[in-house]
Amino acid sequence: MAPGRPACYKAGSSSKETEMSKLFRNPVFCGLDTHDLDEAEQLAQALAPVVGGLKLGLEFFYAFGRSGYERIADTGVPIFLDLKLHDIPNTVRGGIRSLLSLQPAILNVHASGGIEMMRAAREAVDDEGDGRPWIIGVTVLTSLDEADIVRMGISGSPSDQVRRLAGAAQEAGLDGVVCSAHEVERLRRDCGNDFKLIVPGIRPRGSETHDQKRVMTPGDALAHGADILVIGRPIIRAADPAHAAQTILEDLPPAA
Repeated sequence: MAPGRPACYKAGSSSKETEMSKLFRNPVFCGLDTHDLDEAEQLAQALAPVVGGLKLGLEFFYAFGRSGYERIADTGVPIFLDLKLHDIPNTVRGGIRSLLSLQPAILNVHASGGIEMMRAAREAVDDEGDGRPWIIGVTVLTSLDEADIVRMGISGSPSDQVRRLAGAAQEAGLDGVVCSAHEVERLRRDCGNDFKLIVPGIRPRGSETHDQKRVMTPGDALAHGADILVIGRPIIRAADPAHAAQTILEDLPPAA
């Protein structure tokens, strides 16, 4: 599976958006949060003509492993393999090298693992050239609010911690970070236009927030400077997932 798709979406005229459009047909990645492989494959086939990519996380990969991943990748859609690696640097380096044969478009690690761990993650893909996956640092999970991080002994607000971790990820050479939409505008100023911002916790207007605490609508998140919008349940739990995804795309800001 090649990580690129035809350029179909133009959210604006900046070099950042042009670069993204060469890699993915649009900024919407759908999270296949299901433990049913047949259902996941059917969803992938239905969504392949519409979305920019698919996200496969811990639940999916632990249940179905490489063979399940390959069934989804056979649709030709770019895959964000959302495993959030977090270990000593050498172990993370080896883990990423073991995943490269799957040819994911995006891999991630926990930025809280430290600069040396993140550098090891980046080094693991350096020999892959232009076809290498993006390596992204996870900052503060969108299920956490200020009370949660205080209990963890972290000072300041979630946004403060996101900025600290994003700065460390950029210093380590990562391509970008996962953050909530509420941090996007500030991180874009802090880190510049080339730093990728992947945003979960995206909920179309009228959708339930479920276990997410820091959420935003797709159009607002993109307008603030997000590169990739990760949307799961509002798409896959819809009566017609492909139509739900298409409706989200049609609601995004038009080309500048």
